[in-house]
Amino acid sequence: MNIYVANIPWKASEDQLKELFGQYGDVASAKIIMDKVTQRSRGFGFVEMSDDNSGKNAINELNGRDFLGKNLVVNEARPREERPARSGGGYRRNDFN
Repeated sequence: MNIYVANIPWKASEDQLKELFGQYGDVASAKIIMDKVTQRSRGFGFVEMSDDNSGKNAINELNGRDFLGKNLVVNEARPREERPARSGGGYRRNDFN
């Protein structure tokens, strides 16, 4: 089961997140999403648990729970939406002639 975790403190590590969720079952992976420019945590991430029952139990127990001074928001992750490719934006010189 893939779980979305929001409101993760900046000081938290992936190992700490994995340890927290590990109390509820086998954690296959824990990933905190980092900003590409600053390399700081964006405050959310994903935890993948080996089975759905453990995942649902973790969601129920950890949603709203204090973790390093912040209350986590924990939900089942939704599939990523397909987004259209972004254009370069701006204008071309000949657009106004």
